[in-house]
Amino acid sequence: MYVVIISLVILTIVYFVYIYNTLIKLRNMVNEAWSGIDVQLQKRHDLIPNIVKVVQGYASHEKNLFESITELRTRGINADNIKDQEAAEVGLSKALGNLFVVVENYPELKANKNFLELQRDLSAVENDLQRARRYYNGSVRNYNILIEQFPSMFVAKAANHKQRDFFDIKNETERAAPEVNF
Repeated sequence: MYVVIISLVILTIVYFVYIYNTLIKLRNMVNEAWSGIDVQLQKRHDLIPNIVKVVQGYASHEKNLFESITELRTRGINADNIKDQEAAEVGLSKALGNLFVVVENYPELKANKNFLELQRDLSAVENDLQRARRYYNGSVRNYNILIEQFPSMFVAKAANHKQRDFFDIKNETERAAPEVNF
């Protein structure tokens, strides 16, 4: 009888330790994944002033757009949490989209070697950011699942593990249903 009780206690302790260690591993993976996003956002934020400077030389009357981009970039750099970061980056993505619409009106700018190189660099950073975001969201998903699952939720609660937010730079044009006319 005592052997059964001792075995159950040992199994419970082993299970607790296993789940606790898994939670720690997943939390560190989420932190590492966020670090990857942070690196890509920093690259993006570093490129933006150069792009704005090149475009400003051609389209100086777009002052409001340049100020908006600068403000959104600053908000992104100074964001304290994922939701604020997400909001700033969504606005920045929209503003950059507007900037590239403005560029369409300046053929000589579209042919400018510096601008083309900066545009190519920004495109590469955006692709890397998308990959980092997918990795982060996958890590958050795995972490949140373990926190919510029974019976690991008891270990997570006892160890004060809390769910993390996903990071999604929403693009309304991608989410909108395409309009098809025949």
